[in-house]
Amino acid sequence: MLQDLFNFFRETGFGLVTWQMLVMWVVVGVLLYLGVAKGFEPLLLVPIAFGALLANLPTRGLLTLAEDAHGTEQYAVFTVESEVLHQEVLDHPRLDQEVVAQESEVTRIHGGLFDFISQGIKLELFPPLIFLGVGALTDFGPLIANPRTLLLGGAAQFGVLVTFIGSLLFGFTASQAASIGIIGGADGPTAIFLSNKLAPELLGAIAVAAYSYMALVPMIQPPIMRLLTTKHERAIKMKKLREVSKLEKLIFVLLVTVVCILLVPDASPLIGMLMLGNFLRECGVTQRLMGAAQNEIINVVTIFLGTSVGLTMQGSRFLQAETIKIILLGVVAFSVSTAAGVLAAKLMNVFSRKNPINPLIGSAGVSAVPMAARVSQVEGQKADPNNFLLMHAMGPNVAGVIGTAVIAGYFIATLAS
Repeated sequence: MLQDLFNFFRETGFGLVTWQMLVMWVVVGVLLYLGVAKGFEPLLLVPIAFGALLANLPTRGLLTLAEDAHGTEQYAVFTVESEVLHQEVLDHPRLDQEVVAQESEVTRIHGGLFDFISQGIKLELFPPLIFLGVGALTDFGPLIANPRTLLLGGAAQFGVLVTFIGSLLFGFTASQAASIGIIGGADGPTAIFLSNKLAPELLGAIAVAAYSYMALVPMIQPPIMRLLTTKHERAIKMKKLREVSKLEKLIFVLLVTVVCILLVPDASPLIGMLMLGNFLRECGVTQRLMGAAQNEIINVVTIFLGTSVGLTMQGSRFLQAETIKIILLGVVAFSVSTAAGVLAAKLMNVFSRKNPINPLIGSAGVSAVPMAARVSQVEGQKADPNNFLLMHAMGPNVAGVIGTAVIAGYFIATLAS
């Protein structure tokens, strides 16, 4: 009887639980608390947290299934932190220990469920598809109606540059530094797209940092915005935006597509899908396609992308000094981008006293659409309940999306081997 119980215990996963897994369970709990209890971007944090939970359990067949030359089934952990799929044979009592000692003999014959799903990251499918949905959901009219807000979107990218330099000082390579720096754009899909090309070994930490800070926009940005502005500045009411015609919007989409791709061809997947989504929105004859991009496509991809990102948070790889550095640099990137946008708006007001800009909308120059714009609106109404900044903030918000994609394309063109 005791032997039967012992054999049963050996078949369970309890003996495979490590201290790293236990620590990551706490991290998962924090992410779920922020997403569910606090409501901080649950569409992002819940899939990421659940994927991280799965990555830190002794699963079988969920990730990668492998077998040796003799046909003995062996279970392997799949990560997308490299161009090459890592297969680490788990220390499971059922496995042939000779084969475990000779990992070169282990070959992957087929993947588990999330092995296949995670190919959307490795093959660079998910980020452009997310951009398709973002384009279909976003109104470019505020940017067209107030073109000077394009400068605010550009100014907010200053955080990318500062963090790039800081990452080099921390000992990261230029490719790794570029991937870390893009966190300052607060654009998760772009961070994944760039990291997959330049620093796939850091993909997990960078993706988690980028998406976490996107979700924490309502916590991180307001203190910086209030520190750099006076109550009078926060209460500035901007002139009502003019109405933008459908023709203007369509021409803008085509013009931005041509100009950006000619300048930075490596940004084509992101820019092209972003503009395609917006063209579907504005042309007025593709309602079914627009609806699919706004709903079914982006929702399905968000689930798969978030879960795949979470699966890269395997405790043995995630709990390293390198990850802590990336998390800290991510805070710097995001904070500097926010501050640069606010300060740029204040500088523009020096030269435009008759038609001032509320500096709060400068913080929306980061790419977190439309979260950053909503934060500008909330902070503006705290200073004056009759102040409505949301549509004004969408101008720099859209500019930030385009700017971050262009910068990513530039990094790929100059640093990719």
